[in-house]
Amino acid sequence: MSANAVVVVVVGSVNVDMIVRAERLPRPGETVVGGEFVSAGGGKGANQAMAAHRLGADVRFVGRVGRDAWGDAALAGFAAEGLPTTWVSVDSAAATGVALIMVDRGGQNLIAVSPGANHRLTRDALRAAEPAFVGAGVLLVQLEIPIETAWLALEMARAHGLATVLNPAPSCSLPDGLLRLVDWATPNEVEAVALTDLDVVDLHDAERAARSLLARGPSHVVVTLGDRGAVHVTGNGAEEISALSVQAVDATAAGDAFSAALAVGLARALPPSEALRYASAAGACAATRPGAQPSLPTHAEVTALLARTPVQRLEDRSRG
Repeated sequence: MSANAVVVVVVGSVNVDMIVRAERLPRPGETVVGGEFVSAGGGKGANQAMAAHRLGADVRFVGRVGRDAWGDAALAGFAAEGLPTTWVSVDSAAATGVALIMVDRGGQNLIAVSPGANHRLTRDALRAAEPAFVGAGVLLVQLEIPIETAWLALEMARAHGLATVLNPAPSCSLPDGLLRLVDWATPNEVEAVALTDLDVVDLHDAERAARSLLARGPSHVVVTLGDRGAVHVTGNGAEEISALSVQAVDATAAGDAFSAALAVGLARALPPSEALRYASAAGACAATRPGAQPSLPTHAEVTALLARTPVQRLEDRSRG
């Protein structure tokens, strides 16, 4: 590792994604006959680790898989990408996590997850991986692992001087003690509702929810709304981040690409507005291809999209 390496620690889940494409998503109690079925590597932790790796970061991924064919496939996939598996442990008592995903023709999705070995990524297992935090710049963590493990990861990051990024997904309520350890929180609109009990329909609502969440501890809150853009709120004001125009195919990993790219941008010491534009471009790129990990873009792809997209002035609204 060079002295100038961009080092990101990712603590999170590993799943196998089972994906069915259909004309539209089913309503409760309804069966919709779909088309293509594919199986691919997934899990929010693994997706974000892979995304940060493809964006050029030195990634130290802490996760857990089962001792089964899916776990073997996940480890093989990481190795094929050159993503180190030093801190990915293998559990003999639980299956690798599974995500069942339906995607409609517009790229929207429904996801149900069986966590398996992910819920056995315990605090003790994380403590055994503490060397991964030494010399790193940013921690990125999500919530497909036990909350207490995510909380410890944030505490360990603070102890080692890392900036912290929490992608609070899947949606749930969180204690203020955990949120006070977060530098950047990146909920989508559904997660923002769960965290604040406020309706989020548009960018104005997103800003209101972001301010509510900001008051509970994070230094920065970014509420993402897919192709409607995002809102970034700090104690000094708010700015809107425009979505980049692309032909969306599958939004499954767009949020993961966004959070990973934000972490990489912060580790590169980009100004917040530049890091957020980079993140927006990464999310847009991921939405143009099917699947989770197969859709994750490289740094070259993200910079190419940015190069052909005019820079839009971000609306900045100061407090008051």
